Amino acid sequence: MAPREQYTHGHHESVLRSHTWRTVENSAAYLAPRLAPGLTLLDVGSGPGTITVDFARRLAPGGSVTGIDASAEIVAQATEFAEAEGATNVTFAKGDAYALDFDDDTFVIVLAHQVLQHLADPVAALREFRRVTKPGGIVAARDVDYGGAVVQPPLPGLVRWGEVYDAVHRSNGGEPWAGRALKGWALDAGFTELEVTASVWCFASDEERAWWGGLWADRSLHSAFAPRALEIGAAGQVGLEEISAAWREWAETPSAMFLFPHMEIIATV
Repeated sequence: MAPREQYTHGHHESVLRSHTWRTVENSAAYLAPRLAPGLTLLDVGSGPGTITVDFARRLAPGGSVTGIDASAEIVAQATEFAEAEGATNVTFAKGDAYALDFDDDTFVIVLAHQVLQHLADPVAALREFRRVTKPGGIVAARDVDYGGAVVQPPLPGLVRWGEVYDAVHRSNGGEPWAGRALKGWALDAGFTELEVTASVWCFASDEERAWWGGLWADRSLHSAFAPRALEIGAAGQVGLEEISAAWREWAETPSAMFLFPHMEIIATV
């Protein structure tokens, strides 16, 4: 039986605001040199499909991309997005990262972008990714490391946000400091040939701060994070409102910046 976990973010508009921003360029540059027309790619945890469709464009002609997600609602949204974009070499389906509905040795590339941090047993998932990857193919993963985030100025509400987020994420069965664990997870899953890299998201300009601070101000009150924080006693409603207000104050501070570190692995099968 697959481990039980809950997805910390949910699919509120404030969450999808960031997920739909993702492209190969800003979220999977480490993998871009490995992409070529004709390859097959599985995107595990494909979400609204923005980055998945970008992969499909890069594998055309002749290549194909399959995206799977645990949410039927988000699969439908991704399918609509692909159709609107005219991407005919990508399909989406509901799926389980621990039990992929594909034969052994099916894909040249299996990707998990910001997925392993939310799983109770990332090693088991990586073994399953390896099963459906062709010999000589690769399993690629990129995960953020909340423990390495840098926020300036360190407003009390944002320090509190970090503490509450950590508690909520862990209560849901995930690992918010996943980035630094990626290499170890891959080794435990049986991979021996690994490339390990790192990259960052940095939000500092007026436009970047307004976007990042605004979406987190909303997420702190309206995404799945909020009711879970209340349920486990990590924060009260007043506390969540103070966190939201701190994000808005941060966004309006000209000297403010936020840096999010990510670690990446490419594991050869």
